[in-house]
This record gives sequence, structure tokens and C-alpha cells, in this order.
Amino acid sequence: MLGLILLYWIGKYFYKLAEEYNKSRWGYAILGIVVYYIGLLVLGGIVVGIVEIIFEGFIDSVNDVLLSFIALPFGILSCYLLYKYLEKTWKNNDPRKNNMIDEIRKIEE
Repeated sequence: MLGLILLYWIGKYFYKLAEEYNKSRWGYAILGIVVYYIGLLVLGGIVVGIVEIIFEGFIDSVNDVLLSFIALPFGILSCYLLYKYLEKTWKNNDPRKNNMIDEIRKIEE
């Protein structure tokens, strides 16, 4: 249940960001959720693998819920990084921000 709430919030923030910059809202909401799972699996798997190398047999003795909580911050971090990247990129390429014509007019006056 907690995971579904987290997925809702991730999708909601990506949906709002895409809506603000007139991009595909549902596409980017789904992209945010997919990036969450990729970050969860890849980065969480790397950390769990390193811990398994250092402490042999650790994974066998740990509860599955605890493993998911260990990997959770990596999924959230990957979503946050993608969100900030998209926000920065879209803000720099926003045609509403480009007021070069107005600036040329001010220089001539």
C-alpha cells in the first residue's frame, strides 16, 4: 500500500512538470515511475551486492521488507535526479522565456 502511494506522488510530480512545459503528461508520469524502478533495481542491487560481498550470507538472513527499505532511497534519488534534469533542460529551452525580439526592440529605442 505504501508503495502505491509513493508511485502516485512520483507520477503526480512528473505529470505536473510535463504539463507546465507542454510535454506529454502521461508519458512523463510513466517515465518517472519506470525510472524509480530502474534506480531501485540497479542502484539498490549494487549496494546489496557490495554488502553481500563484504558480509557473506547477509542476504539470506535479511527480511525481504528490510531489503526493499534499503533500496528505497536509491529509487527516490534516481527520480529526483531525472526530475531536476528535465526541469533544468526544459527551463533553458522554454520558448516563453526567449524574449530576444523584445530585447532588440528595447536596444533600438
